[in-house]
Amino acid sequence: MLEVENLHVFYGEIHALKGVTLTVGKGEIVTLLGNNGAGKTTALKTLSGLLPARAGQVRLEGRTLLKVPPHEVVMRGIAHVPEGRRIFNRLTVLENLEMGAYARADAGIEQDLERVFTTFPRLKERRAQVAGTLSGGEQQMLAIGRALMAAPRILLLDEPSMGLAPILVEQILETIQGINRQGTTILLVEQNAAMALSIAHRGYVLETGTIVLSGSAGDLRENPEVRRAYLGES
Repeated sequence: MLEVENLHVFYGEIHALKGVTLTVGKGEIVTLLGNNGAGKTTALKTLSGLLPARAGQVRLEGRTLLKVPPHEVVMRGIAHVPEGRRIFNRLTVLENLEMGAYARADAGIEQDLERVFTTFPRLKERRAQVAGTLSGGEQQMLAIGRALMAAPRILLLDEPSMGLAPILVEQILETIQGINRQGTTILLVEQNAAMALSIAHRGYVLETGTIVLSGSAGDLRENPEVRRAYLGES
């Protein structure tokens, strides 16, 4: 479904991604693991059109995404939930969700809005509340809900558990699994490697801009290097 081949991305003279190659199949949850500065966020920004690639290829169902503007990437079926949520603080919950559907003109918007409210009942309760006054967990729900309003085929999630209490992390984890079961493919960037590997089908490990390991989630969980570096086990 999504193919990334030999991707090279730079920040000025800094070589941030060095020949990254990965695939995400239809219906999968694929996780991208790595420490801070490894290039995980850079990868997602490149896939969503926010950063240009200097070399390589990105294809969605055979069609290139390189040099495609971000709004058209969304229209082709990729929605990005960025690190830090990036909600519209001064708009209401409902207005944020409506912004997620800005590129749509089909008849399914109201149905998808109800789907979001079913997934996140808290958002329905607070639909008229100004988004900047929500708790951190509620803001993360809103960021995911806004992305779902674009009716994506692939959802890019960047650190959805960041800054959340453990009980909310569990809720977000269950929500991601539920979204996937409903048919949305997911590429998940998450520093909580144990959480990510518990729900992912496959994974890649990124170090200083290079893929150094890949495999099924089960294989990565049992890999001594992953256990030591990312799972805190000896």
